[in-house]
Amino acid sequence: MIQNPRMQSKRDPSIALINIVFLILIFFLIAGTIAAPLDANLRLVETSGLDGREPPDALVLRADGTLSFRGSPIDAQEFMAGYTEGPVRIVPDRNSNGQRLVALSSELRSLGAPSIILVTERALK
Repeated sequence: MIQNPRMQSKRDPSIALINIVFLILIFFLIAGTIAAPLDANLRLVETSGLDGREPPDALVLRADGTLSFRGSPIDAQEFMAGYTEGPVRIVPDRNSNGQRLVALSSELRSLGAPSIILVTERALK
């Protein structure tokens, strides 16, 4: 008697991969909701009415390219002459020139600033 050879079906290996990705997705969806919710009586601080002020120890780069420190006009050499230690903080105006900011950073580094930190505004959107 002649036996018919059985046709073996080839399984698609991508099905297993899809299942694993689906399980990982479900895991992260569940793990992301485990964080405790905020207290219902908690009232968060509103900062929309506050004035934006630069930190008192920061060098401010204005839109016209001039510098000020603690409200007084200054240049990079004068600033570095009175510089003590730690990173130099620069608060650039939103409308200041990017090339001027890069040039100022290079000038401060050449005058001895160990590191430079740009102070920016963080918006929650």
